[in-house]
Amino acid sequence: MTQYLADAHHADLPAASADWWRDAVIYQVYPRSFADGNGDGMGDLPGIRSRLPYLRELGVDAVWLSPFYASPQADAGYDVADYRAIDPMFGTLLDADALIRDAHDLGLRIIVDLVPNHSSDAHEWFKRALDEGPGSALRDRYHFRPGKGDDGELPPNDWESIFGGSAWTRTGNPDGTPGDWYLHLFAPEQPDFNWEHPAVADEFRSILRFWLDMGVDGFRIDVAHGLVKAPGLPDIGGSDQLKLLGSDVMPFFDQDGVHEIYRAWRKILDEYPGDRIAVAEAWTPTVERTANYVRPDELHQAFNFQYLGTHWVADELRRVIDESLDAMRPVGAPATWVLSNHDVTRHATRFAGPPAGTQIREAGDRELGLRRARAATLLMLALPGSAYLYQGEELGLPDVTDLPDEVRQDPAFGRTEGQDGFRDGCRVPIPWTTEGSSYGFGTGGSWLPQPDSWAGLSVEAQTGDPDSTLELYRSALAARRAHPALGTGDAVEWLAAPEGVLAFRRESGFVCTVNTTGTAVRIPAPGRVLLASSAVRTAEGEAELPADTAVWWTV
Repeated sequence: MTQYLADAHHADLPAASADWWRDAVIYQVYPRSFADGNGDGMGDLPGIRSRLPYLRELGVDAVWLSPFYASPQADAGYDVADYRAIDPMFGTLLDADALIRDAHDLGLRIIVDLVPNHSSDAHEWFKRALDEGPGSALRDRYHFRPGKGDDGELPPNDWESIFGGSAWTRTGNPDGTPGDWYLHLFAPEQPDFNWEHPAVADEFRSILRFWLDMGVDGFRIDVAHGLVKAPGLPDIGGSDQLKLLGSDVMPFFDQDGVHEIYRAWRKILDEYPGDRIAVAEAWTPTVERTANYVRPDELHQAFNFQYLGTHWVADELRRVIDESLDAMRPVGAPATWVLSNHDVTRHATRFAGPPAGTQIREAGDRELGLRRARAATLLMLALPGSAYLYQGEELGLPDVTDLPDEVRQDPAFGRTEGQDGFRDGCRVPIPWTTEGSSYGFGTGGSWLPQPDSWAGLSVEAQTGDPDSTLELYRSALAARRAHPALGTGDAVEWLAAPEGVLAFRRESGFVCTVNTTGTAVRIPAPGRVLLASSAVRTAEGEAELPADTAVWWTV
């Protein structure tokens, strides 16, 4: 598509588009699990396109698409072989163009995933680097190193893969002899790029322009913290390195050199009309270091993983909310809030038991988890900044914790160390109807089996039911649009509240109260109930907040 056509089509978006991203609600679509347009059991771009009116009716502002690029699918598309092509399982470039155009016609923006830390081992650069052997100029675009030991039989350093095992794999030379090693922080099929090589930077600037010319409104940057490695690739010393990722700056993550890359990218984004944006998936030890990615001349947003990992405990939630807002305020960036995504257990399951991590293998108390999840949603949507929703959370979907081993496809599953391999549970295709081989996902079943109980959680079953989670989301997003105070700003005014209860005021006469305890709590009624995650009783100026309930009030 020419730049002229892309610019013209952005004119179809709402006129008041400046800084739209500061308080946007962005909906993540995992393409293989959203909607199947051709009946092969795998979600695709035509399927997504057919469901765009649903997303418009839901009330979101933008749609983020996980990778749909040409890929061998060793890691569900995060191993990209061609950044300018659509994998045939998802459709064609014409399908992508049609989806972008339809989204814009509906007033929705499209954000696409970008995977710059690594490519697929089927990428043309890497294949040629292997075929040409030692001395190939293309090897400099990755991290090839000789091994240690008398015969180079040991990895170049002690770095561990996020997916388990060594972060290095040894190659074979064209003559059959053992060769150098290459770095892959994830699966062996995902070799890391060497961002010190100018060809890598040039290539990704070109990729950015390709998709911006297609009309996309922004990029979610996968592993944004990983592009630059410490000089000399030093040893870390010790094992179980995955446990250090949330607390230490690692020699392969969150190096200061990444920021020069993003300053260059920001200049490209600013050349295009329509307020195009970039969002960092940046795992950092602190929210203060996360703020470095969203300084005024770098990226626009960064995912708030500290908030995602916070337990359903009032004091912890308040602390993380304050820290997040305080960290973003000096750099002028909005805070972001997220409860679920394609890599963690859905929050309706995470909250279904005692405080734990973001990977839960037990189903827990379904009723408790859903009640807390509904309350957590209202809390999140009442905070200043931008909120991210993961497909199916508006249906109250739990994680599928009992998938048979033989159907799991997470590449980390079966490894003895590294990242938990149970991400398939949050990736099961979502239900649309009460009947059919895949509850409306498609006509040919689904690539991961859906529980029988999901018929009752489908869009069809919940639409029109005032007590359903879907209608709660629709009401909350409509109220957020109608009340300017929601989403905007960079602070909350905390109010006095009983232990275990959060209460804060926003501008324009809005108050949010959240009972995180397991028992009902009585409080003075701040005003008139606008929306509640569970039924609330008010009388004579007092309100009884049920256990694990959030309430929006107009004052």
